[in-house]
Parts: sequence; structure tokens; C-alpha cells
Amino acid sequence: MSKIEIKTPGQLEAMRASGLVVARALRNVVDAVKPGVSTWELDEIAEQTIRDAGAIPSFKGYQGFPASICASVNEQIVHGIPSKKQVLAEGDLISIDCGAILDDWHGDSAVTVGVGQLSPADHKLSEATRLSMLAGIAAAVPGGRLTDISFAIESSAIESGERDGIEYGIVADYGGHGIGSKMHMDPFLPNYGKPGKGPRLKVGMAIAIEPMLTLGTDDSQELEDGWTVITLDGTRAAHWEHSVAITEDGPWVLTAPEED
Repeated sequence: MSKIEIKTPGQLEAMRASGLVVARALRNVVDAVKPGVSTWELDEIAEQTIRDAGAIPSFKGYQGFPASICASVNEQIVHGIPSKKQVLAEGDLISIDCGAILDDWHGDSAVTVGVGQLSPADHKLSEATRLSMLAGIAAAVPGGRLTDISFAIESSAIESGERDGIEYGIVADYGGHGIGSKMHMDPFLPNYGKPGKGPRLKVGMAIAIEPMLTLGTDDSQELEDGWTVITLDGTRAAHWEHSVAITEDGPWVLTAPEED
């Protein structure tokens, strides 16, 4: 594994600026989610918000990806390509992943929202995923180990499943990652596993923490478009993500929205 990037306080401030751009883009996209809207339209909103802030959409052109957001609907887990043909309908579940580069520093965040009224199971799935992300964030403290975050995510998902009466699948093939001067950096962060393993967490590290849960299998499959990842059994999936800095004062969520 290559050396993990350690940021100065000033560099983390720059990452916070890019994170705020991502937060605004996601807010604007979520505000536009409703039946009859295409994921292509949502992508245009995100790109406009990012460029208006003087930033660059980090997803667009990344390894050939054609859009500024990933829009993953229902059984799509991650990397869904926005399309004019993908028109949202009442009861759909959509995960929106967005990234931006501002002054050469990256921000990356994702949310899952319902289109109109969600089924109780889908609502619980999204909330369980969000809570597992928050549990992972809480474990991102100096002196810990990388897989302390993994274990916190997994434990929260299991706890939610027991409460909800649903055995959530924790997607096995995808996880979080280091972030900073590049979007994807070391270390890779699994969303499950035993604690106390992996690199020591140090002040100045930044990690994108992003659990993905399903209503069924933890197995996934990539479609022929080379990007879109779906659940192998067709059950629905949710994805939540924040970019988080490790500081002496605890986790700093760089992509958290500004308080109104």
C-alpha cells in the first residue's frame, strides 16, 4: 500500500470548501427529485451548481464516466449513468453520488431519497444505511485503526436489521476510500470486518465513508454499460456517503451541508 496522504489544517479547510460545493449540488438535486423527472435532468442541475461555484465535476470524464453524478435507481447500487430514458416514478428509491474539485481538492458525498411516498421497507433501508454511515464517522478518530470504521458500519447495519426485522445485505465488493488531492486514494475502506486492523488513523487523514446496504443479497453485478452496479437478486439498495477528516477534535464531516 502506498503512503496515505496527510493533510495540513489549511488543506483540510480547502477540502471543506469543495465539500460545501458538493453539499449544495446534492441539495439542489434532491429538491428536484419528483415523479416525471429524468436522471439526466438531475445531472444537469448538479453540474450547473458545481460550475457556478467555480469548481469542476470530478466524476465527469473520470475513467470515461459521462456525467457529473451517479444516479442509481432501485436495484442499482452505485455508478448509475444519468439518462433521459431513466424517468423517476412514484415510489422509486434513488441514490445520488456527487463529487467536485475546487482548487485541486476533492469532495465526495452521496444521499438516498425517495421519489414521492416510499414503502416502509425502502424507508427503513435508507435510514439503516444512513445510520451505519454515521456510526462509521463516529469511529474515525485519531489512534484507532481503519477497520474500527468498518466494524462500526457493520455493527450498525446488523443492529438496524434486528430492530427492523430485515437482514440487510452489506455490499461486499465496494467500500470507502481515502480522498484529498485525488478522488480515490489509499486506503480502501471495507464496510464490514473485525476491528483493530489496517493503518492507524492519524490527524490529517481524510476518508470517504460510504456504506451500501440492500434488502437482500450482498452480491452485485456490473451491467454491460461498464458502470452501473446492481444487486444480483434484484432487491433495492441504498447508498450514503460523506468525506470525513480525522482531527484532534474528532471527525470533521467535510461534505456536511451548511446549517441554515
